[in-house]
Amino acid sequence: MKHYLIAAAVFGLTACGGSDSSPETPTIPPAPAPELTVSLCYAVDTTMGVFTLGIDNTNMPITAANFSRYVDNKFYDGTLFHRIANNFVNQGGGFTTGLNAKTTFEPIKNESSVGLKNDRGTIAMARTQISDSATSQFFINIHDNDNLNYPSQGGYAVFGKVVEGMEVVDIMNAVKTASVQKNGVTFTDVPVEEIVINSITEADCPG
Repeated sequence: MKHYLIAAAVFGLTACGGSDSSPETPTIPPAPAPELTVSLCYAVDTTMGVFTLGIDNTNMPITAANFSRYVDNKFYDGTLFHRIANNFVNQGGGFTTGLNAKTTFEPIKNESSVGLKNDRGTIAMARTQISDSATSQFFINIHDNDNLNYPSQGGYAVFGKVVEGMEVVDIMNAVKTASVQKNGVTFTDVPVEEIVINSITEADCPG
């Protein structure tokens, strides 16, 4: 069983400079990260309430199209928010009742280098430690998770944000969780009472 959203330690390196007589090479500042642009919205109806996601098709075309593909195929209907890590993320979109994994489409390219940040309320793709391994699972950031931003750990691709109903997401993040054994694999931060995604459907974006 693959473990998604894997964090690892990241170490910075420093280098010693050369002689003062050598001319300094001018440094080019990095390009600023683009602003997240909402071009499409989806209502996420769960057993704990409804919230609305705004998706960025402009900056994140591969990731956004992948999410829409799963929505259009009603893949997420009946799946779980199977991981609730307090003050970190709400993760879902891959398992049904009893932590039974669903068969997904092929993995996609990781677009995290675009530079959208894993700030509070954003939605990003979960993956294994392999950069281009994201399929259906996603997570919502409860906190500004700078350690998930590119280039740290290869980065986790943000492709939208909660535009309405963040209070539902926050309530969800406070539920009681436990560790669960399934086919020899230990799942951590599993809600004691299942949180089911009833449906994800296209919706009007808030004005």
